[in-house]
Amino acid sequence: MSTLSFRGKVYSGKGEGKKFIELPWVQKQIHQKLGYTPYSGTLNIRLNRESILLKKKLDKAPRLEIVPETGYCKATMIKAKIMDLDCAIIIPHVPAYPPDVIEVVAPIFLRQRLNLMDDSEAEVTLSL
Repeated sequence: MSTLSFRGKVYSGKGEGKKFIELPWVQKQIHQKLGYTPYSGTLNIRLNRESILLKKKLDKAPRLEIVPETGYCKATMIKAKIMDLDCAIIIPHVPAYPPDVIEVVAPIFLRQRLNLMDDSEAEVTLSL
């Protein structure tokens, strides 16, 4: 089994991930598929150049679907770890989603737990 590591810098988003994660049907599906209720928001990581190139390999990772309600976008999740904490990369299927970004969901407030601020280095790993 091979491992992928994505590295980049934490940054503040526009709050779109938080709005999506707070939807009851999204929370329910995340709980059913990952076994935890997600913290209300995502950790945004702007990937470095090497990790942007690796992102194409995510296609080989096992995915869990978030089936949308009418009027919302589909999303997929990939189980991962950040500093040995369980998390998932969530990939919204929206047009023009930035190729240099990953969003991470977890059962805890990752910024606080890992003492992360904007521009902090972060690494997310997953197994293929």
